Amino acid sequence: MYKAFLIKYAEIGIKGKNRYIFENALRDQIKNSLRPLGDYLVTKEQGRIYIECPDGYDYEETVEALQCVFGIAQICPVMIIDTIEWEPLTQAVGDYVEERYPDKNFTFKMEAKRSDKNYPRTSPEICIDMGAYLLRRFPEMKVDVHNPSVRIMVEVRNRSYVYSEVIMGPGGMPVGTNGKAMLLLSGGIDSPVAGYMIAKRGVTIDAVYFHAPPYTSERAKQKVVDLAKLISKYTGPIKLNVINFTDIQLYIYEKCPHEELTIIMRRYMMRIAEKIAEESGCLGLITGESIGQVASQTLHSLASTNEVCSMPVYRPLIAFDKQDIVDIAERINTYETSILPFEDCCTIFVAKHPVTKPSLKVIRHSERCLEEKIEEMVKTAMDSREIVFVQ
Repeated sequence: MYKAFLIKYAEIGIKGKNRYIFENALRDQIKNSLRPLGDYLVTKEQGRIYIECPDGYDYEETVEALQCVFGIAQICPVMIIDTIEWEPLTQAVGDYVEERYPDKNFTFKMEAKRSDKNYPRTSPEICIDMGAYLLRRFPEMKVDVHNPSVRIMVEVRNRSYVYSEVIMGPGGMPVGTNGKAMLLLSGGIDSPVAGYMIAKRGVTIDAVYFHAPPYTSERAKQKVVDLAKLISKYTGPIKLNVINFTDIQLYIYEKCPHEELTIIMRRYMMRIAEKIAEESGCLGLITGESIGQVASQTLHSLASTNEVCSMPVYRPLIAFDKQDIVDIAERINTYETSILPFEDCCTIFVAKHPVTKPSLKVIRHSERCLEEKIEEMVKTAMDSREIVFVQ
């Protein structure tokens, strides 16, 4: 019975004179999301976005696609009524209730909006008169304006829309409205969730993955590509930069104290990620770090890795418990892939007793042992990187 959807947004509505920019971005994101499913007509009208569906469309697939579009607060399957005249409108709303609710033994509340203030009935009058009509037609229904089982909404514009079901969207802001950032994507649970959360605020995502063959396998790299594909359902296409980090890690292992290995390795990852981010026009780095989760994520360690970056480092999970992160990973369908037993370079080269309160003075001194070759090795790693376009 549903041939269309009404899309509602939340934060976009408070954007003032710039609101149209966000509305247009949301409309475009919806079009991109639905394009593989068929020829949908997506239009914008007075604070609403409407989607008219092609014949034979798949309802479940359409809803699933829309639930991945950041900026959507609510998805409402609607019945379109090609008139605003009162008698045909009331008849059509009654027919909607007849078909949608075979069992009429429920409480309801009418809600109404009209775009034309010259319409013969005000919004409260529409509610009163429409409710009275439904009570006459279906005597077993009861009105409850405080806690109804069903809310029946009628919107009168250039034509009329009726709906009573609200499906929650992901919220947030349309991707692309808040710049671009570079995600340090590993094969773990945390970094895909971090990318998802930053993208939810309207940020376009590129990604970098540090690969260490033969210590990490091709399966480990494929796992990261698979994770990028999963989050690209929300973020849009991702440019994934795969860096061969083996020689740099072995050089650090050879020249630096082993208890400092993780910190120094992370510092060079951040340096390389920042260089790629600058080339790509990114405005910051994104990591999945959470305070105290591992030795490299104590406040002292985070300060040490931050020191090598001039651009901002965004850590949306910084105060999350692990279970909080797992819950989001399960919801966005990345958890099962993240726990596959293919280790990344961070876990392969971890020290037995890593320092948890590194001194910047000591770390800088240790890095001087790398001066002979490290810049050339970083350049080689960047020049030889593999780029995978994921969508």
